[in-house]
Amino acid sequence: MEDVYTLTLEDKESHFDELHLSMCGHSVCYPDNNIGPAAHSCYVLHYILDGKGEYRIDGRTYTLEKNEGFLMMPNRVCSYKADHDDPWTYLWIGFDGTKARSLLESMGFSDDRLTYSANCGAKLLKIINAMLKSDAVGMEQEFFLQAQMFQFFSVLSHALSTDANFFRRDNQSYYVRAAESYIRDHYAEDIKIQDIADAAGISRSYLAILFQDILSTTPSDYLTGFRLTRAHEQLQITDLPINRIAENCGYQNPLVFTRAFKKKFNTTPVQFRKTMRESRSIRIEEIRNLK
Repeated sequence: MEDVYTLTLEDKESHFDELHLSMCGHSVCYPDNNIGPAAHSCYVLHYILDGKGEYRIDGRTYTLEKNEGFLMMPNRVCSYKADHDDPWTYLWIGFDGTKARSLLESMGFSDDRLTYSANCGAKLLKIINAMLKSDAVGMEQEFFLQAQMFQFFSVLSHALSTDANFFRRDNQSYYVRAAESYIRDHYAEDIKIQDIADAAGISRSYLAILFQDILSTTPSDYLTGFRLTRAHEQLQITDLPINRIAENCGYQNPLVFTRAFKKKFNTTPVQFRKTMRESRSIRIEEIRNLK
């Protein structure tokens, strides 16, 4: 059992396609109160105000407590249960829209990162209560709830960005390693940043965030740097024509390749190869003189 205070809008048409509120609420749970297994048609984000409980999904069990929370993805079966001795009190907000997933990914959530910690319960509860107590109707209500929802995410996003323990960095690194692996295997092809993000299983915007946080660069700059480094090597160890090396490194236009190479190494591919050969000849001649 639980004492529930809820607002449900799932059956109402929204004027905000990119992101809109579906439900929100506040629950005070009794010991061992269990919900599920069940699935929602929208995203539902829970925040624990007090007490403890368990969140179960895909055979995994997360034990959570005050100032922690969990995300329910659409159409994924899960269940959650209040602790026997210290049952939790929590709030939740349900939402959906064409930009909902990218919003969550920009905050650090993903299919494999569904729990979090953030010390902002009092502020979030105030927002949820304002939603629950709203007596507006029609478009006035929709605008008000939309504004409150954005305020909710603003508060939560700030709390997450200041919590070093929000998510384990090794999980984030997994996606970066997957992206790097794809680049190593396909850099010679006409790949796009979206292709790299798709290969890593995350959105393009989240890929950019992870590359900046972990590698201090953008996916585009990383791809360019990788290609040019490979070209730098081929110019030294092969006699292939410049246009062939450009093609081998993902550049269909030799002029574009030359400009990019010069920008990175402050010399053109032709000049670099000439300098390397001259230097090699000098070293060979010095060795001969020693004999």
